[in-house]
Amino acid sequence: MQPGPRLSVGETLNEVFALYREHFGVLIPTAFWLFLAVSILVGIAAGSFVLLVVGLILGLAVGTLYQGMVVSLVHRTRDGGSQPSVGELIGSVGPVLTTLVIASVLAAIGEFAGLILFVVPGCILITIWAVLAPAIVIERRDLSAAFTRSRGLVAGFGWPVFGAVLSANLIAGVATLILGNIGEAIAGGPLLRIVFSALATTFAAPLPALAAAVIYYRLLALKSESPAAPMTPSSQGGISARIISNIARLEFLSPGTTNVAAIPSSTGMNSSSW
Repeated sequence: MQPGPRLSVGETLNEVFALYREHFGVLIPTAFWLFLAVSILVGIAAGSFVLLVVGLILGLAVGTLYQGMVVSLVHRTRDGGSQPSVGELIGSVGPVLTTLVIASVLAAIGEFAGLILFVVPGCILITIWAVLAPAIVIERRDLSAAFTRSRGLVAGFGWPVFGAVLSANLIAGVATLILGNIGEAIAGGPLLRIVFSALATTFAAPLPALAAAVIYYRLLALKSESPAAPMTPSSQGGISARIISNIARLEFLSPGTTNVAAIPSSTGMNSSSW
């Protein structure tokens, strides 16, 4: 039997950086002005809990908006499409921004809790929810359907998806840390520190979003699919039930490894099956 198609971490990252270079003129200026506002608010929030909370909320909204814009940019320019303006990108994300923000918050809570409790569950959730943003921005899925769609696309390619997501986020994190430390070292005042903080985030922010878009399209190609139209859920169960179902089924482990009977019922997960 011929082995199933594989998703290469190296090839995925190569495409991410190729897109980064190709769309540098849109990605970087857009990120700078968006994250500069967040940096200013956080920079002046010293000693003010209220301003700090507002800054964190604004940062979440801006980060989610930017992620959606990057995914939309990749979608619109794929196969030779013309590069949209910043206004067009914002307009394309606006109708689904609320869904995107809520999904990002739910995913972050689940992933953080999983990492804190047992590590492995957090890694699994990071993997099966890797293409949440494309499912919402490109396919216009609603909240519960986006979680289901992401899990379904990742099914069978868990390890390479995890490797690509982890690599992109590690590169972005290291870049932010290095650029932030350089800024701290040469900045002569609070204003320069705010600017360098925004710059550090600016150059790193596109990487995870680009990775999500690239992984999404590579998974579609591997499964011979095209972006699907939103489907009406056959069941009206709550969001929590659907998310728990995503975790329990774990079809993403590896091609041909979808037997959840082998997973211990006490944890619902088995990292050796990856």
